[in-house]
Amino acid sequence: MAGMINTTDIAYNVFCRFQQTAEVKSYPGLLALYALAQLGDETKESLILEKAKAMLTLYPDRIEHPRYNFESYRVGGNGRAYLVWHGYDPEGRGVLREFAETTLAAPVDRDGIQCMPQKERLPLEQVWIDVVTATTPFMVMAGLALGEDKYIDYGAEQCFKMYDLFEDSENHLLHQSRGFMKDVREISHDHWSRGNGWGIVGLADMIQYLPEGDKRRTEAEARLRRHCEALKRYQTVRGLWRQSIACDLAWEESSGTGLIAYAIGIGLRCGVLDEKEYWPVFEKAITGLVESCLNEDFSTELSCHGCLCPGKGDAKGTLQAYLCDVRAYRDEPHSYGPIMLAMLEAHKNGMKQIEWNPGRAKV
Repeated sequence: MAGMINTTDIAYNVFCRFQQTAEVKSYPGLLALYALAQLGDETKESLILEKAKAMLTLYPDRIEHPRYNFESYRVGGNGRAYLVWHGYDPEGRGVLREFAETTLAAPVDRDGIQCMPQKERLPLEQVWIDVVTATTPFMVMAGLALGEDKYIDYGAEQCFKMYDLFEDSENHLLHQSRGFMKDVREISHDHWSRGNGWGIVGLADMIQYLPEGDKRRTEAEARLRRHCEALKRYQTVRGLWRQSIACDLAWEESSGTGLIAYAIGIGLRCGVLDEKEYWPVFEKAITGLVESCLNEDFSTELSCHGCLCPGKGDAKGTLQAYLCDVRAYRDEPHSYGPIMLAMLEAHKNGMKQIEWNPGRAKV
């Protein structure tokens, strides 16, 4: 039913939908909990804050852990770092330091980029853009919370090195991975939607968390402007970005759109992006997420399932594999956190309410 709805209410109801449909854990869950922690801090609603604290402080010792590629997940990832930094979890300072130190000691490739940790894969030095959202915000917030500049340096370095490796010099979009194809030196052929989101979140969070004039923030600002200029050219009529962004025949994808909208919203709010040029892009993305990617019951649509250099044999890592071997489906777990983050930034940018007409633009 059409009407107006608070963007923060959308964010919270999307989280509740996640709880109804799946266990909130592993990386999709941790991303949604990062959004929930920010949402509770922004709204100061005790129910939301207490839920975020109750769920995140289960880490690391009161939860059954799946296998992780990043040890920071064991302590609750970005959401736990956010709570500690903002004073909501003073008891978490010790474990935050422990896992920040563990992250400093994580395996890296020859370029110093954090790589796949499994022993059987280490000789390949497999690296992938997903590392940025997993590592950069966590280490930046840990550094700010604990007064350790070395953590901030590490988080910034990981983000910038990933951009140096994966940014396409022709269109300034990001590729996803190196080391997973038949030729282990080859970079995947995609411009994957969520992968571009994983990268730009690292830049955006440095911009919103580090003080103006900090050299790491200044570099993040320049890279964010260049990436947003590239992304703007490929936004679809419905306000979304495609599964492989530069391919006009690719299907539209919600999780990447949510992450990109979050980053653009931060860029606008922090004065890094020109309002006249980027406000229409941001507003269109937020509207597109509601109209094309949400249903009345806050279930989600159009999100790519887990995707790391898809395909087999000679097709592995090719554009065809990203388009044909990966599917989107309703309530795909990666969808929730990005949509929550986008709605949170809509609220922070003054879009307190939006017309609630989910499904209007679906084909």
